[in-house]
Amino acid sequence: MNQLEMIFETYPDETFLVADGFDEAVIGFEARSGRLIYSSNKCLEILVEEGMSHEDALEHFEYNVTGSYVGEKTPIFMESVDFL
Repeated sequence: MNQLEMIFETYPDETFLVADGFDEAVIGFEARSGRLIYSSNKCLEILVEEGMSHEDALEHFEYNVTGSYVGEKTPIFMESVDFL
């Protein structure tokens, strides 16, 4: 069971807006707004696994995914920064 399925099971009465094709990139949700949180890095990995070059995946992700606002439940895309 992935994170998204666990969230749906734990909060069956909550309405979440999902980003199509990125279920495996869900890392949690923001409790106040009920917005799902996705790992941007994992989303890019998914696009590359589907056959895009890293450059094309980044362009597609920035323009079509993070560049889209679809209302107050628009998902959050988190960028991980590793300082070690």
